[in-house]
Amino acid sequence: MAVTRTSGTSGAGNPVARPPLTDCRARDVLNRVGDKWSVFVIDRLGQGSQRFNELRRTIDGITGRMLTVTLRGLERDGLVARTVHPVIPPRVDYALTPMGATLLETIEQLVDWADSHTEDIYAARSNYDARHTPDEPCAADEPFTTDETPCPGDEAACDG
Repeated sequence: MAVTRTSGTSGAGNPVARPPLTDCRARDVLNRVGDKWSVFVIDRLGQGSQRFNELRRTIDGITGRMLTVTLRGLERDGLVARTVHPVIPPRVDYALTPMGATLLETIEQLVDWADSHTEDIYAARSNYDARHTPDEPCAADEPFTTDETPCPGDEAACDG
């Protein structure tokens, strides 16, 4: 399955076609960079190199375990660099790599958008909740029904 989308417009008002997304590769990358904790870590590291506890203190709600998992994943994907300084006690700093820095503008825009639309979203949720009963299933609760095959899990190989 390849997904083709149109984004923006050309000068004449015609949609500009985007290249198709591969089944698993793009989804795999977007799962990493679109993860809520990854967004916050990239945003924080956009302010400069930080130590683990600095990150944990500035990212509300993240546990030490989740921060460790997130940092390892971002490091594995080449978005974050981990530097161990040979001092006692050991000091480890995390910073965005050049590739990670290319995401910063997009992440900042996403965080800014979320901050500026929070009240609107809460109002929309309240309006929705007022129109629907709590035990009424929503579309997200319905089973996955499409001809598209979802990307295999981590245990399966991806030909992407």
